[in-house]
Amino acid sequence: MNMTKNQFLTEIMEQPAAIGNIIAFYSGAEGMALLAKIKETIAQRAISRVIFTGMGSSFFISFAAANLFNQLGIHAMYINTSELLHYNLSLLDEPTLLVCSSQSGESYEIKEILEHLPATVFCAGIVNEEDSALAKKADVALLCKGGKEEMTSTKTYVVTSLAAYILGLYLTGKWNEAAIARLHALQRRFEDTLSGYEAWLDKGLNFLGDITTLQIIARGPAYSTASQSALMFKEATHIAATGILGGEFRHGPMEMVSQGFKSILFASEGKTLEQSLKMAEDITRFGGKVWLITNAKAALNRQSEHIVPVYIDEQDEFLFSIQSIIPVQLFIDAYAKRHGFEAGSFSRGAKVTMTE
Repeated sequence: MNMTKNQFLTEIMEQPAAIGNIIAFYSGAEGMALLAKIKETIAQRAISRVIFTGMGSSFFISFAAANLFNQLGIHAMYINTSELLHYNLSLLDEPTLLVCSSQSGESYEIKEILEHLPATVFCAGIVNEEDSALAKKADVALLCKGGKEEMTSTKTYVVTSLAAYILGLYLTGKWNEAAIARLHALQRRFEDTLSGYEAWLDKGLNFLGDITTLQIIARGPAYSTASQSALMFKEATHIAATGILGGEFRHGPMEMVSQGFKSILFASEGKTLEQSLKMAEDITRFGGKVWLITNAKAALNRQSEHIVPVYIDEQDEFLFSIQSIIPVQLFIDAYAKRHGFEAGSFSRGAKVTMTE
């Protein structure tokens, strides 16, 4: 396998350090003060709901974050920033914590929405770039501490997700030593996965072979990662990939499964594991292939000619959705190298979208 270091792979390998940076920041005085300001403002203004918004990767993270907050007992929703700006500003007519996520803090739509916020809104920005428009104009800027990133989003996807996770835990009184220890364990598992991938990555590459189209399926918070995975395939390899919810795939798209159909399916321990594993079996029954990314050890027994599992050692369903991006990141880098090009750079646009 040709795993020569390039910028895309370098940024993938920087993820454990980025996780360490964000843990250190939000377990320290400066980060804790930012979280405390948000919690205090929610109480002072009697804010009863949270809206997450973003574009691209940040929009996908908004889905997982709202999912997490609702499970933590905080009423939350998510909406694409462009759709919020043009069609749904009335959502902001009551006291709201608006969490704007943008890794660059300079995306066109985020900058526009910041100019249209009524007094009812308290804006928290989740942002990687400290000197950006979002960092300067948000009421509170939750910094991601991911470091510079030039290629398709990898480490900033991870740390932006973790910033939302930390905020949710803090607001519900669960950001404590035990939670910090869980994230340090996540950091170590990132290190382990990024240092011992050759065997399973080769198997995955050979299993899926040449790809023209790819369906990426998940339920729950892992849908964020399925969507991000599809975006990475489109950006970094120009393969037509689609992320879809498992329940939605049942409602019609299953009809396209036949011999030659290729998919990645995320199956996490939790409320919908059995549904996900049943879907994997049904896809193979109709002739398709499934690269199964899972934290369920029992699922490893599903290996067959048409199912190849990859085990992710993370039982928390939200954290699984973050760690499980690693196999896809490494697959994309290795797939591009097999086909004679470098993954992750932009040829028809730029990393930061400056126009609508």
